[in-house]
Amino acid sequence: MDDLNSLFRKRIGISANEEITFETLNYILEQTAQNIPFENLCIINNKTNDITRENMTNKILVKNEGGLCYELNSILYFFLIENGLNAHLVRGVVYDNVHHEYVALGRTHVTILLTHEKQTFLVDTGFGGNLPLKPVPLSGETVTSNNGKFRIKKVDSEHGDYCLEMKLKHKDTDWKIGYAFDSRELINDVSQFNEIQTIIAEHPKSSFNKNPLITRLTPDGNITLTNSSFTEWHNGTLTKVEIDDPAFKDLLKKHFGL
Repeated sequence: MDDLNSLFRKRIGISANEEITFETLNYILEQTAQNIPFENLCIINNKTNDITRENMTNKILVKNEGGLCYELNSILYFFLIENGLNAHLVRGVVYDNVHHEYVALGRTHVTILLTHEKQTFLVDTGFGGNLPLKPVPLSGETVTSNNGKFRIKKVDSEHGDYCLEMKLKHKDTDWKIGYAFDSRELINDVSQFNEIQTIIAEHPKSSFNKNPLITRLTPDGNITLTNSSFTEWHNGTLTKVEIDDPAFKDLLKKHFGL
């Protein structure tokens, strides 16, 4: 099998000999968010494979595709532990801020918990345009990145014992909930995420099995492509244009390399 560590470094544009430490995670997360898109094309095209380290390496690092949370955070998790960091995967439930309720799909979000010097942090590169871009401490302090402000709140609910709250740059004036997660159920076997992939692909209330969605962060905002529109945030300015199918294919290649 191809070497995940070297392939991941090549994909996000960092040198083969750069030491990966807790202090370099901010840079790693920014590079990952800008180079590996969040996208659901395999779901839409009915071309999913089992969730394994080998399959995700091939999909994301060899074929240079993107993925959804369970793929993006799993490949980052493998990269982190291969470089000696103490990381685990956990599952969470996304919050619907329009209807003010947690989504009915259950624990279909996958994220990472990382322990450094006896403190635990949330690390997430699979939450679309809502990425913290920095490790967020479970102790509650607010972190600020190019994408906004993020914090973890201790909760006691059926959905988990913590939740991620965010205030996205140029978009939010108040704090909103991203998702709840359970820090007590650590996951090291990614085959568990086949269940998540099936729900995402087949559940009638899944938001990812109806239309293509591709997004990634940029140095000054983010870009999002659907089959009907192309949206760009650039230094707080929003531009959205309606598109047709030929334009969709052109923009998919131009901005996402897909």
